[in-house]
Amino acid sequence: MSHCVCGSSLDFTVCCEPIITGIEPAKTAEALMRARYSAYVVRNIEFLGDSLHPKSRYDWDEEATRKWAEEARWEGLEVLSTEQGGENDSQGLVEFRARFIENGELREHHEISHFLRQNDRWYYVDGHPPKPVTVKREGAKVGRNEPCPCGSGKKYKKCCGA
Repeated sequence: MSHCVCGSSLDFTVCCEPIITGIEPAKTAEALMRARYSAYVVRNIEFLGDSLHPKSRYDWDEEATRKWAEEARWEGLEVLSTEQGGENDSQGLVEFRARFIENGELREHHEISHFLRQNDRWYYVDGHPPKPVTVKREGAKVGRNEPCPCGSGKKYKKCCGA
């Protein structure tokens, strides 16, 4: 037995495989999201298309999806948050990070995915990157010609500001 590639502590045969193979539907939006990640890992492109909401299939590129699934080496999934998406909900949001290696470089796909449930079946609708967090400076801004706060004695522009 091996743990599921989605990162759960369950075995693949009881976690994502029954959803991917159609033996049972995903009970939650998160379960479908995990199964979709696993489908990329095991290269089940048909499931990725079938789990798209019918209104989202118009621009799905099966060959591009296949190419990405085959060329990437999938390194892990981290579910960051869920909003609704339970067994009794009709929609849900799942924020996640998927790590993969592509062209020898470690990359990360960070997304907030939108899911809808129709006729007791969850579908992936779309996803978007999270909004960036605005960082506010707590101290005063150091001027270019002021002494560097690191204590070097140089002007900021010639030291840490370079």
